[in-house]
Amino acid sequence: MEKLRAVLDLHLKHGSTLGYGLLTLLTAGGERIFSAAVFQCPCTAAWNLPYGLVFLLVPALVLFVLGYVLSARTWRLLTGCCAPGDCSRGSGLRGAGVCAQLSGAAALGRRLCRGRAANCTAQLPLVPCGQATASGVQDLLKEIKAQSQVLGWILIAAVVIFFLIFTSITQCLSPVSFLQQKFWKIYLQQEEQILKSQATEHATKLAKENVKCFFDGCHPKKCNTPSIKDWQQISSLYTFNRNNLYYSMLHKYVSRNERSHGISSCEGDAMIPVLGFVDSLAINSNVELYDLTNT
Repeated sequence: MEKLRAVLDLHLKHGSTLGYGLLTLLTAGGERIFSAAVFQCPCTAAWNLPYGLVFLLVPALVLFVLGYVLSARTWRLLTGCCAPGDCSRGSGLRGAGVCAQLSGAAALGRRLCRGRAANCTAQLPLVPCGQATASGVQDLLKEIKAQSQVLGWILIAAVVIFFLIFTSITQCLSPVSFLQQKFWKIYLQQEEQILKSQATEHATKLAKENVKCFFDGCHPKKCNTPSIKDWQQISSLYTFNRNNLYYSMLHKYVSRNERSHGISSCEGDAMIPVLGFVDSLAINSNVELYDLTNT
């Protein structure tokens, strides 16, 4: 039980990092599967380029869309925004690259075949399948793979450096200190757990009352449940204000001046990239497991 609690603590504290790591492993695993079982270069001048580009771009597009689908910020922004009256709200891939590169394009063909046999350009589409017969043409496959690997590592290094620079700049522009960010994340985790617990308790009480009245043939007692507007208010994207610091939209909503008024934007409200973690948390069933291990 202690080991299970430690694993759940790790998941709750570093869920986003673990999710990105899992996505990376799935990408690498998918590349190996494509390489071993799916990818088959057609070895024709007409199909090499489109076939290779599809294998290069479609997986990247799928992962890009999946990233938005799994983001809580996406659904906070989109849910209800179109409602009436509320409109304000690797090797397999390397093989694909080689197949696309060796597609027989005239300019690329002339560059690759410089100093080789006269019919080299015509046989380029056959190189990925090992069917080229002209002298020295088949050796192009090793050269292209080496170039592809070098370019791939350069791209990975560039992305990592860009991500490091971007993260450093956003942290440098943070309006709060490092330790306050840590406290902020602890608060959000606790708020999420308590909201899940209270929502479960309230929903259970409401369900029991409705079922009881259904069988008894009576009217249910009044149960104070947040209205649609209340839920919309706490589901909106977080905005930071130096003069009025709130740790979440729920915190901002319950701290408003008058109970009859909703959350209104005021001067100084801004969306800060480094505080994006405020909108990334969402109620999930993992809290039940967490509570179970602490009982």
